[in-house]
Formats: sequence, structure tokens, C-alpha cells
Amino acid sequence: MKLILTQEVDGLGSPGDIVEVKDGYGRNYLLPRGFATRWTKGGQKTVDAIKAARQARAVRDQDHAKEIKAKLEGGVVNVRVRAGEGGRLFGAVTAADIASAIKEHGAEIDKRTIVLGNPIKALGTHQVTVRVHDDVAATVQLNVVPA
Repeated sequence: MKLILTQEVDGLGSPGDIVEVKDGYGRNYLLPRGFATRWTKGGQKTVDAIKAARQARAVRDQDHAKEIKAKLEGGVVNVRVRAGEGGRLFGAVTAADIASAIKEHGAEIDKRTIVLGNPIKALGTHQVTVRVHDDVAATVQLNVVPA
């Protein structure tokens, strides 16, 4: 099945890409969630419009991404979580927790751009990577403290 991606899909492509996927994956996952539309000859105009808009934003976004990277790497972000005795957490620190803590720090990012290598399950200082842009990634220092 030939599809045009309308949103970023990990491992598949970015908006405006034309991809060939298995029928079931396209019909049951990509199309119902709005991640893609069916490819047609007229759909090629849609692809060109999406790519032109993305390319126009890319230059502005990359400069803006560098500013956000400098802001994120400039300080330590405190994440408050519920913890028991001995520093063990009642669960793990999620990407949503980190995104809300970064928002309080002064930069708004999407939780899907946060890359967690291993789950954070202890108090203390940790490092996470934030993909601010395709070419720009920031390393954020997290200080996990009890609430």
C-alpha cells in the first residue's frame, strides 16, 4: 500500500514522505490515526506543499532549536516525584513528568522528543536527551527530588 505521511512516524518517515507499507499496517494503524493518507496522482501536489512548508520552517526552526538547546543545557531541571524511604520512587519518572518540569524551567517541548535510555527509578541527578530538531539534540541535567 502506498501512502503519504502527514505526521512523523518513528522508523518510517516524516511528513510529506511517500512510503510503501503492508496493507494491514496502513489500513489498521496509519490511516485511522491520521498519520497518513492514501497516495494518488493528485496527492503528489499535497506532498509538494507539505515539503515546501517544512523546508521553509526548517531554517527558522533550526535557529530556534539552538536557542532552546542553550536554554535547556544552561541549567538543572528539578523533577518532583513521590518517593519512599531510601530514595526509591513509587514508579518511574516519565517523559510527561520531564516535559512538565522543563516547561516550568522556561522551554516548551513535546514529551515525544524526550529520549529515555533506561527508566529513572531513583532520586538524584540523571541525564536525558531531548531531540529539539532533526539536527539538534540537547542533553538535559535532571535532578530528581522527593515531592
